[in-house]
Order: sequence, then structure tokens, then C-alpha cells
Amino acid sequence: MKKYSFGNVLDTKAVTVKVEKAEGEMPYFTVSQDNHSLKYTLGKDARVYGLGEQVRGINKRGWIYVSNNSDNPHHREDAHSLYGSHNFLLVTGGRDKFGIFIDTPGRVTWDVGYSDMDELVITVEDDAYDIYFIEGKSERHIVQQFRTLIGRSYIAPRWALGYGQSRWSYMNEDEICEVVDRHHENGLPLDSVYMDIDYMNEYEDFTINSESFPDFKDFVSKMKKKNIHLIPIIDAGVKKKDGYFVYEEGKEKGYFCKKEDGSLFVAAVWPGESVFPDMLNEDAAKWFGEKYKILLDMGIDGFWNDMNEPALFYTPQKVEEALNYAISLKGKKLDLSTWWAFGDKIQGLSNNEEDYKLFYHQIGDKKVRHDKVHNLFGYNMTKAATDAFNKFKPEERTLMFSRSSYIGAHRYGGIWQGDNFAWWSHIKLNMCETISLNMCGFVFTGADIGGFGCDTTQDLLLRWLEFGIFTPLFRNHAALGTRRQEAYQFKEKTGFRHVLGMRYKLLPYIYSEYMKAVLKDDLMFAPLAFDYPEDCYAVDIQDQAMIGKEVMIAPVMEQNAKGRYVYVPERMKLFNFHENGEVETHIYEKGHHYIDIALTDVTFFIKEGCAIPVSMAKALSTNDVNFENPEMIGFADNEAEYEYYHDDGISTKYDLANNITILKYKEK
Repeated sequence: MKKYSFGNVLDTKAVTVKVEKAEGEMPYFTVSQDNHSLKYTLGKDARVYGLGEQVRGINKRGWIYVSNNSDNPHHREDAHSLYGSHNFLLVTGGRDKFGIFIDTPGRVTWDVGYSDMDELVITVEDDAYDIYFIEGKSERHIVQQFRTLIGRSYIAPRWALGYGQSRWSYMNEDEICEVVDRHHENGLPLDSVYMDIDYMNEYEDFTINSESFPDFKDFVSKMKKKNIHLIPIIDAGVKKKDGYFVYEEGKEKGYFCKKEDGSLFVAAVWPGESVFPDMLNEDAAKWFGEKYKILLDMGIDGFWNDMNEPALFYTPQKVEEALNYAISLKGKKLDLSTWWAFGDKIQGLSNNEEDYKLFYHQIGDKKVRHDKVHNLFGYNMTKAATDAFNKFKPEERTLMFSRSSYIGAHRYGGIWQGDNFAWWSHIKLNMCETISLNMCGFVFTGADIGGFGCDTTQDLLLRWLEFGIFTPLFRNHAALGTRRQEAYQFKEKTGFRHVLGMRYKLLPYIYSEYMKAVLKDDLMFAPLAFDYPEDCYAVDIQDQAMIGKEVMIAPVMEQNAKGRYVYVPERMKLFNFHENGEVETHIYEKGHHYIDIALTDVTFFIKEGCAIPVSMAKALSTNDVNFENPEMIGFADNEAEYEYYHDDGISTKYDLANNITILKYKEK
């Protein structure tokens, strides 16, 4: 591993291992005179992986990506930035094999064969950054070294790997009770219900709407007796309202971001005009993080942080400009260019780049303009919360995941993959992002299953669940105004019962692989190319994935498809769990095969000589899963062994050696 530094670098705290600066020329790349641009010539067969949460495929070659945390709900192929900035790339398949991590809080542009298919050009906006080069004997080895460099990933409580139901618009106790009851009445397992902004009093953080939830602490307790965890959302913007205790305290202590003249920076989010805790000021972050105790004391044991890029709906200054422009057009005949300019004025109010230059952070004794450290805001909000959990509940895991992130945030929480759509292509995007995020340390991750925006369909939701079964975060989430997409809303309740039940049957394996990936700095999800680097077909596969060392998945991602073509890179056994309870198996030799997969089938492949633990008993929550003595299924002529990780699922003592048991399997 080699480290090079340019300028007076701000410590993002992404790296936890000290690496001495290297001497001499930087390997692989040609550096511009001003040090802002790095250029590398890609070989014809080179593949490029990484960048965490980004659009397009697992192999990032052919597009231009920008590390600039963005409140962007439109996850189309033409997007350049999403919610996180994960500046790690792995180049392989050509003459070289290396990883590169650029540690800088500002904007980085990754031209991965976009301008020139044969060139990788990295442009760093700021003139101060660290760059790390990592070499290894394999792609997985490079990732493991990088993961060791940035520190161990966050570990969620085991119950958080159960199924979660969420919707923006669960307005009160009765609605949440209905969600829980209808799951249970239909035999649909459930571990958690996520509470969006509607539970708050006027969208004020750390408050409860007393009309909708008259005795919230008692309600939380009643839900826990039903094995249901309530997970409230926390937003980054604090309502600017006299008398609101968070606003009053933060203003008095000087903990909110300020403009250059020292006045409060004000922008609108859900509460209307809001102020923003200075998450990069250690005292302010600690103060905000300890506010979570208000909800912890009510029995809450999990949270999700949102709007923490931070998202800005508008600033009063920009609204004034837009209104003045609109007034200037009154009575005029608008040509097309003027009409479009008017539209741009209105659409440009949200997340305006100029607004991010209006406020400052106090970092130690330095005042730093926000746009220079923009990508660190959400990271430090997540860190603030988890630091508080570690103080108030040091022996117990608390669920935490975020929308915005930077490498380093992976030590304090997971992430969900933001405001996706009920599009078939977003199942594939979910898979690609999960693999890339694993490389960057975010192992506890998942997408909004069924799609957050747009109206889902029964078949889309079923197919998406059949993939989501394998992701650590397994949550159905939808937006206000969309079709209700709880599983019980659809006719095919038996199918949903079967598919959701399969998550709980597979939980011994999924939890074991999740924990081993975290504790060994390894991948839970990996591209086929990492396990079969010499296989000319496997290296180009974008819609299949390896789970751990034993399982390959090939989800159906097309509407009306009754199966799909699968490339099997070595001899494997297909397990097909049918809705009627039958388990069909078939051995496939290496090669291309068409596999029939009915709408409610759950399928996966196990490699020859391997076996996995399962719990076949019916379960309505993680409490019903047999983690102690799981059954084994596998594919082995002789005996197969599996390294099974098992702990209590809640304590913060993660002893890898003492929690590993070797389970054995032999074909009957």
C-alpha cells in the first residue's frame, strides 16, 4: 500500500490505519502539473469496480461519475451523483491490478472511459487530498486490504435483518397496528415498522405528535411484545421555530451552521424554514447525537437518518430571486427560451449549488465553507448518533442507517439506497449497488423493495423480494401518493407468505455471512468475476452475484419472464423452493442454461462441495428462527463443512473465534 498527499489535507477520519507517505513518482497514473487531474490508460480488457452507491453496472467502465452527495431521486442511467461519495476504485482485467482511494471531502469526477473509452481520468476539485494505492494477489485481497485500512464495518442487531415494512404516510397508532395485524393475520413475517416524518410534531426532530401517538412509550412497549420494532426517521434540518427546544438550545450554544457574516443559515426542508446543526463541529455533533436519547428512553432501538446530504428545498434568497424574475415577466409574451428560463428558475430552487456556498462549518479553530466539505455532513450525522448509542447503550446494538454517506460512515451505520422507483431496472441497480457498496465497507445495506416512487405491481414486488431475501437490509418502502404495496394488499398472499418465509429459512446463513463479511473485512456480495477471474464469460456477468463462498444467485429482473438464462461458472446444484412447499433440485454443469423460475419460486445455486445452514420451521419474526441448531442443505458427494457464525444477535461483543462452529453436511 502506498500513500501520496497533496496540499494541506483535512482529516476526514475515513482511514483508521496510519500509512506513511511514499517517496518518488506515483504508480500507474500521470498527474497534471496542478495535481488536480490523474490519468491512467485502460487496457482493452480492463474492468473497473467500486464507487459504492452509483448508477449503471457492476463494471463502471463507460460513464462519468461525480462524488458529490446529492438529493437525487431520479436514479436513471444518466445520473452522475447519488446520495453517497465512495471514492474507491478497483482496476483489473488488464495489465495491472490495483485499488485506488482518494480521500477528500470535496467533489471528485471519475471519467471511467467516458471521454475516451481507453482512459480513466480522475479530477479532484480541491488541491488538498490523500491518495492510496493498494495492490494484491486478487481482487478480493485488494478489497480486504482497503477494508482493513478504513476500519471495521458497522454491525446491526440481528432482528434488523428481519423483514421491515415502511411507508411515508403511516400517520398514527391505528395505521401501524393495522399494518402489523394484517401481516400476522395473513401469516406474513415482520420484525419492524418504519416511521417516516408523519410521527413528529410539525416535522420537529425528537418530538412525537401527541394526537396521533398519545402514549408513545407505551405503544413502543406494546409493539415489542408482538416482536415488532418501531424505527423512527430523523432529519438533518431543525425547524426554525421560537420555543422549539432543539432550535432554542442549538441557537443559544451556537451549534447551527452560519453564513459568513455570522448570521444563521436558513433553508427550507420538511418543517419549512430550518437551520442545520454543524455536524463537523465536534461539540455540536455530540449535542445533536445525544438528543437521540429522548427516543431511546421511550424504548426505541433503531433509527434511520434522512435528508442529510443535506437536502435544501429552497433558501429565502433564491425564492426572492425567482419571484422577482416571475414578476418581471408579467404581461409579456414569452418566447420559448424565456419560458424555459422561467422553469429553470423554479426547478433550480432545490439543492442549488450556490446555496451550498453560503454557509460554514467550524472545524477545530478553522471556519470552512460547506461546499468544500459537503460530502462529510451525513457521515458525521450518523457518527454523532452512533457515538451517543455507544455512550447510552454500550452493551447493546442499536440499528442505524443513513441516506447520505462517505467512506468512514460505514463504521457507524449502514445505508439504504435512497428514493428508487418501481422499475424492473432498479432490481438490477439494487444488486449492482450492493456489490459496489460492499467493496467500500457498507455491508448493512439494501434498497426500497418494490420501489419508493411510482406504482409497483404484484409481479415486480415478488421478483424484487426474491432478490432482497439476500440483502442484510430487507425493507419494503413506498412514497406518499403511490399504490399501497404491503404484501397483504395483493391477491397472491400465499406466494408472498412463501417468499417472505424464505428469508427466515435462510437467515442462519444470511446472518452468518453478514457477520463474517464484517469481522473478516470481506465481501458478502461479490461479482462472479472475483471468484472466476479467468472465466471469459463470468467476468462480464452483470446480473448474477456470489453470496459468501457457497451461493450464487441469478434473480429474475424482467416483467412477465417465466425464467431466465443463467451462466453457471462451475458445477452447481440449483435449489428451487416452490410455493407448495416442495424443494426441487437439479445439478447443472458449467455453461449457459435456461432455468424455469415461476413467479413465486425462490431459487439459488450452491457450489459443489459446499453446504449452508437453514431454519425450516415457520417463523413470523427473527425470534422464531432456529439459530442454535440449524439444518444443513448442500451439494457434496462426500462431507462438506460450513463455518457457521452464531452469537446472541444483540450484544456488542463480537468474538469471531468463539462464535464460529464448524457444521458438517453429507448427502443423504
